[in-house]
Amino acid sequence: MTRSSATKEKITHAAWKLFHEKGYEETRIDDIIQAANTSRGSFYHYFTGKDSLLGTLPEMFDSYYKELEDTFDPEMNAYDKLLDLSIQIHDRIEREIPMNLLANLYSSQVVTHGDRGLLDQNRYYYHMVTRLVDEGQRRGEIRGDLPTHDIVHLYSMCERAIVYDYCICDGHMALGSYTRKMLPLLFGAVKA
Repeated sequence: MTRSSATKEKITHAAWKLFHEKGYEETRIDDIIQAANTSRGSFYHYFTGKDSLLGTLPEMFDSYYKELEDTFDPEMNAYDKLLDLSIQIHDRIEREIPMNLLANLYSSQVVTHGDRGLLDQNRYYYHMVTRLVDEGQRRGEIRGDLPTHDIVHLYSMCERAIVYDYCICDGHMALGSYTRKMLPLLFGAVKA
């Protein structure tokens, strides 16, 4: 990771931690700068203001995915890895991402005609899920009669559906527990 990207990531993580602890409206740019131990110039080099941090949520998710992928046992069944990955991420989202900001991100993806960060196929997330599905198909753990890209699409659609449902139900269920229950039902048809 370059120093520049490390600084941006530090600012992003500090901001989201503060958004969770204090709320988005109550978090000031000066709070973010102080928590990230950076300068005002560095902050404005990467972000035009607090609102521009909302678009970093997919990047935050990707950093979570990178952390988790490194913890998996290489011998673990790829289908189980995908389930576990989603459950762990959703547990973390519930703990660290304010539900109203998550809902704003999801609703912005519906109405935007430009950049849809969650759907960007160049994200780490899509590369990682493609690797896992491909691994599962080679090992006979995931159906091989469906194209890899269709299974990747199904998996990401299932994850989004669960988070979307969590948001429209105003967070009245535990996201990780809900994922444990629903993802095998939604994604189970691809298991070999």
